Amino acid sequence: MNVAVMGTGGVGGYFGGLLAKNGHQVTFVARGVHLEAIRKNGYLMVESALDGEFQAPGSALEDTQNAGVQDLVLFTVKMYHNTQAIQAVLPMVGPQTVVLTLQNGIDNGNQLAKVIGSDAVMIGSAFMEGRIKEPGVVTQGGPGIAGFGEMQPVLSERGQRLLPLFVDAGWRVELHENMPGMLWKKFAYIAGSAAVCAATNSVYEEMRTIPETRAMIQAAIEEVLALGRATGAPIMDDSLDWAMASLDGFPGQGRASLAKDFTENRPVELEGMTGTVVRMGKEAGIATPVNDALYAILKPAAMRIEAGLAG
Repeated sequence: MNVAVMGTGGVGGYFGGLLAKNGHQVTFVARGVHLEAIRKNGYLMVESALDGEFQAPGSALEDTQNAGVQDLVLFTVKMYHNTQAIQAVLPMVGPQTVVLTLQNGIDNGNQLAKVIGSDAVMIGSAFMEGRIKEPGVVTQGGPGIAGFGEMQPVLSERGQRLLPLFVDAGWRVELHENMPGMLWKKFAYIAGSAAVCAATNSVYEEMRTIPETRAMIQAAIEEVLALGRATGAPIMDDSLDWAMASLDGFPGQGRASLAKDFTENRPVELEGMTGTVVRMGKEAGIATPVNDALYAILKPAAMRIEAGLAG
C-alpha cells in the first residue's frame, strides 16, 4: 500500500513504522527538526517496548500537496490540530482512499467526514504510550494494541481486507463490528482516567489503589457512558467493566499522555476529552458533575499553557 502518516508522533510513528518495516510505501508527514531528521536518515527510528528498535524506511514531507493520492492515511494528530490537519489530508484522498483515525476523543471521525466525506473515513483507537523522543525517533510503550472499524456498526469488506495487512505488519489489532461502541469505551476510560491523572499528578498505581481516587475515576467513566446512552450511541454492556479492567492493566508507573503534556507545558487535549464531555452533556441536558469538576480544575493550567505558547 501507499500509506501516509498524518502526524508522525508516537502512535502514527509506531503503527506507520510497522507498515514501513513490512515493505509498504510510507510517507511520514512531520514538521521542523523531526521532519529534517527523517529526511536526512531516510527512515524513522522506532524504539518499541514490544518490538525492539527498528528503522522504518520512508519519505518525509510537510506539504501534503506533494504526497500524491494514498491507499491509506493514518490520521494520528493531536485533536487540537484537527482543523488544519483535516484540510491537509484532502490532497491525499482519492476514490478508494481510507482515512483511519487512531486518536483520542469521540468525534474525530465526524470531523473528518464533514470535510472529506463519510465514505472515506474509518474510526479506530490505540492503547499505548508514545512520544517523539528526539528528532527522527519515536517511542512505544504500554499495550501497543489497536482496534478499528466503520463509523456505523458493520463488518465491511474494506475492513476485512485491511485486517490481514495490518496483522502481517505486526499490528496487535482487532477489527470490530461495533467500533462506535468500542470508541465510547475508550473515550469513557481515557476521559476519566487521564483527567484524574493530570489533576492529581499521580501514576496509575496510585490512582487505582487509593479508594477515593479510584471511585472518582469510575464516577467520571460512568457519566460518559450515561451520556453516550442518552445521545443514542451503541454503548456496549461491558463498557464499565472493560474500562476498569483497562485501568488496572495500565503500567503502574505510567502516566496518561494528557498528564505528561501538562507537566511538560505542552499543548493539551483537554478540550477534545473532558471538555467534549462537558459540552455534550450541556447540549443533551445530561448532568456530568464529576467531569465538570475535573474540567474546572484543569482549565486554568490549560489556558496558561496556551497563553505561554502564543506569547
